[in-house]
Amino acid sequence: ILFATLLTWIIPAGQYVRVENADGVKVVDPNQFSFIDRCPVNPLLIPLYIVNSMCKRVDLMLVIIFSGGAFDLISKSGALHSAVARVAKVFQNRLYIFIPIMTTIFALICTTQVIAFAPVVVMITLAMGLDSIVGAAIILLGGAVGFATGTVNPSTTVVAQKIAELPLFSGIQYRAVCFVVFLIITNIYLVRYALKIRKNPELSPMYDLDSQNEQKDLDIDSFGTMDVRKTLIIIALVAALAGMVVGSVKFGWDMPELASVFVGLGIVVGFIAGETPSNMSKVFVEGCKKMLTAAMIIGLASAIASIMSAGKIVDTVVYALASCLRHTPSFFMAPAMYIANTLINCVIVSGSGQAAAIMPIMIPLSDLLGVTRQTSVLAYNFGDGFCNYILPHSTALMGIISAVNIPYDRWLKFIWKLFLIWAVTACIMTAIAQGIHLGPM
Repeated sequence: ILFATLLTWIIPAGQYVRVENADGVKVVDPNQFSFIDRCPVNPLLIPLYIVNSMCKRVDLMLVIIFSGGAFDLISKSGALHSAVARVAKVFQNRLYIFIPIMTTIFALICTTQVIAFAPVVVMITLAMGLDSIVGAAIILLGGAVGFATGTVNPSTTVVAQKIAELPLFSGIQYRAVCFVVFLIITNIYLVRYALKIRKNPELSPMYDLDSQNEQKDLDIDSFGTMDVRKTLIIIALVAALAGMVVGSVKFGWDMPELASVFVGLGIVVGFIAGETPSNMSKVFVEGCKKMLTAAMIIGLASAIASIMSAGKIVDTVVYALASCLRHTPSFFMAPAMYIANTLINCVIVSGSGQAAAIMPIMIPLSDLLGVTRQTSVLAYNFGDGFCNYILPHSTALMGIISAVNIPYDRWLKFIWKLFLIWAVTACIMTAIAQGIHLGPM
């Protein structure tokens, strides 16, 4: 925020003329840019920009906060713990089935709230004769695919599409294709690693530490069995996620409706689990607290865009970026936007925060370069998502590997090759999206 304020005193103010396109959305006219009088932002007004930005994003912040409350109730019920153990017991000798099933489950959930499940999954993989990296990777890599492709992710795709003035969850068909492509690639990588470790445990970067882990001798049956209550909780979770997509696509739901779904999910899960209303409220509030930082980041990051907009430098930055990217081969425009988002993610690791900070720049830039806004959102999703699983300051990564005592350097030995594969695949998928003019807009 301070840096953005400083830039309003350094970068010349500029402005594009905006016109309505065929869809009734205001876009920049690439041929009408002009420099205007400077209007630097007063640093003393920064707190006011923060408050105003939070007021504008309060509906989105509530979606993030209430999702934390709902998932904390699901975690406390033990439903996902028992479901994972049951699947492991059935397929413990068929890793090529067990691992894809588990990564798909966590890819569909795609939330950092699964940190609570990490020790359980690691204990299960150790009981199966694998290492702790496989257990952590099932959650992290599954989550990476679900989060980065953004198929039904309210904290990234919805935020970016709202800023881009796109219908919520539009373009879901192509994102679903990306989801499948990345899921297949990721599972091939992970299954090959798991088979190698089972055959020769000493090849694991975690061999010495896992050998000292008392949990390796646990029985899978100790994680509890699925009962009617837990089954109903899983059904409620799936129904809520599906309902958000259908409601947004078919009935035009926006942030207030999505936030209310998470409140409703928490209430339903609480009653199914047999919680009293008072205890249900306590657990829900505790879950909300865990997501408060993420919600605050959205408001703070929105202040960055507001300050740059008030200082009239957003269009100047867009003009400069467009001038540089015009020298990029046309077929590489979308991949270049993905690479730019990846670099930005090294600084802004919050997915929703990055969307709030960078999409106001990327959207007019995509309009200028002839890249659809939907493709721009896809490039943002990929750039923000996959990078989170190699960065040492990513809360999603560090939260899980610290919960299961995997040192960062040992995780990096496992993940670096897969990240390069993800990067190449992301360039290909964004190039295809650009080639087919992925829409709407």
